[in-house]
Amino acid sequence: MTSFVVGLGAAFGAPALLAFQLRQAEAAGRFGAVAFAVNLIGLGLFTGVAFALNLVVFFLDPAVAESVLAGPTRLAVLGSAVVFVVGTVLFGVSMARSRVLPRIPAWGYASTLTALALLAAQPDSVLTSLVHVLACVSVVWLSLSVWPVPSRP
Repeated sequence: MTSFVVGLGAAFGAPALLAFQLRQAEAAGRFGAVAFAVNLIGLGLFTGVAFALNLVVFFLDPAVAESVLAGPTRLAVLGSAVVFVVGTVLFGVSMARSRVLPRIPAWGYASTLTALALLAAQPDSVLTSLVHVLACVSVVWLSLSVWPVPSRP
C-alpha cells in the first residue's frame, strides 16, 4: 500500500511546484525561472521513475526486477535522479533567495527532497520514513503559504 501512495503522490508535485513559482516569479527573476524549469523537468522524470518503481517494478519477481533495472534502464533512472536533485536544489535556493515563501520549508524542500532521491534505492527504514514525513511537511507548509486566504467582509 505504501508503494501505491508514494507512486501516486509524486504526480501531485508539478501543480504544487507551479503554484510556488507563480507566487515567487517576479522576486525570483531569471534564476528562479531557470531553477523552476530544471526542477519541473527533473520532477517529471523522477515522477515517472517513482511511479514505475513503486507501482510496477515493486511487484515483479526480484530476479525480473533486477534484469529490468540493468543496462540502459539503470542509466535512465540515475540520470533522472541527477536532474531531479539539481533542479530541486536550484529551486529550493531560488525560493529561499526570493524571500517570498517561508525560508524554513524552502530549505526543507531543497534538502529533504534531495535526500529522498538519494535514499530511493534504500530499503524502508525509520530514516527513510522520517525523510518522507519531513518532505511532506515542507511541501504542505509551502502549499499552505500560497493558498489564498479569503478576505472577510
